[in-house]
Amino acid sequence: MSLRVAVVGSGPAGSSTAEVLAKAGIETYLFERKLDNAKPCGGAIPLCMVSEFELPPDIIDRQVRKMKMISPSNREVDINLVNQDEYIGMCRREVLDGYLRNRAAKLGANLINATVNKLDIPTDKTQPYTIHYIDHSEGAAKGIAKTLKVDLIVGADGANSRIAKEIDAGDYNYAIAFQERIRLPQEMMGYYEDLAEMYVGDDVSTDFYAWVFPKYDHVAVGTGTMQVHKASIKQLQAGIRARAAKKLVGGKIIKVEAHPIPEHPRPRRVVGRVALVGDAAGYVTKSSGEGIYFAAKSGRMCAETIVEISNGGTRIPTEAELKLYLKRWDKKYGLTYKVLDILQRVFYRSDATREAFVEMCDDLDVQRLTFDSYLYKTVVPANPITQMKITAKTIGSLIRGNALAP
Repeated sequence: MSLRVAVVGSGPAGSSTAEVLAKAGIETYLFERKLDNAKPCGGAIPLCMVSEFELPPDIIDRQVRKMKMISPSNREVDINLVNQDEYIGMCRREVLDGYLRNRAAKLGANLINATVNKLDIPTDKTQPYTIHYIDHSEGAAKGIAKTLKVDLIVGADGANSRIAKEIDAGDYNYAIAFQERIRLPQEMMGYYEDLAEMYVGDDVSTDFYAWVFPKYDHVAVGTGTMQVHKASIKQLQAGIRARAAKKLVGGKIIKVEAHPIPEHPRPRRVVGRVALVGDAAGYVTKSSGEGIYFAAKSGRMCAETIVEISNGGTRIPTEAELKLYLKRWDKKYGLTYKVLDILQRVFYRSDATREAFVEMCDDLDVQRLTFDSYLYKTVVPANPITQMKITAKTIGSLIRGNALAP
């Protein structure tokens, strides 16, 4: 027999899943509701993703080598990448997602332009799942109702995952991101040639940060906040617009976007022969809000596990076998998520601690450690003396920050 796998959602998580499965010769179906979807997203990717996922240079709008951190009191700290071969990639999601999706299709994944709305879950461990979907490929307004039987499903359909709901994967807390794409006059755009900005403060985000990230011919200006504060999101967006106003003179809003950001993994990420990856699984980091790399990586790791446990698609894996993907994921990245969760709780809780956070970012040892872990997703421990210095500076910054608290 040949294993049949459906991947629902063709963002970085779903397309990376489908690519690995298709390469292995497994019968793969990749569902996507909107082929021209432009997901609201800051669009920053680490350097290691460019090489690891073989991304061509032309899908990267900007190579950012300078980061400006701006505190609640408007203290500015400049962080520069010294090595000219290092950069943070800035992408438009419609370009990145389209490239990964098309690559998976060229490798053999069956791309289906459709909305998945229901699963029939089998009671037997070997019987197929039935996917009910509305096919939009013929351009009809209502689409055509169809079904497909598969042996295994990967849910890569985002924070509001239909697949997660169908398998009762459980809920999670989430943040709301709001972003405006603003086209600037050419002379103003020059300021953001290779620079991105991050702003912190209660006026721009109650529990996160705000950003100005450069794209091909515009900047993405946005903010995020937890679900409980979502009623204030437009007020916070007005705050970042006000803080960055001098740099946005003459700008024209060309798109307004909003979307949810998971704050922790779902309680159940594998149920039966259904696995969740990317935002559907809850793989967005605290503190930084990064999700693109982890989405693609989780899709690849899940698919590699499926290829392995199915003997190249010749047998149907069990739930216990599929959970090997979770063990590998949690072992590799579990600590990263915990550390960033702690950092967010410590440094984003008040304007005083945010001042301390920006002060700490002025230290070269902190910058090097932070960028190494971001760019390459491998945390190389600092030598003991450097680690002691960083710890002392962190404590000192927090003490001074709290001393300045109103």
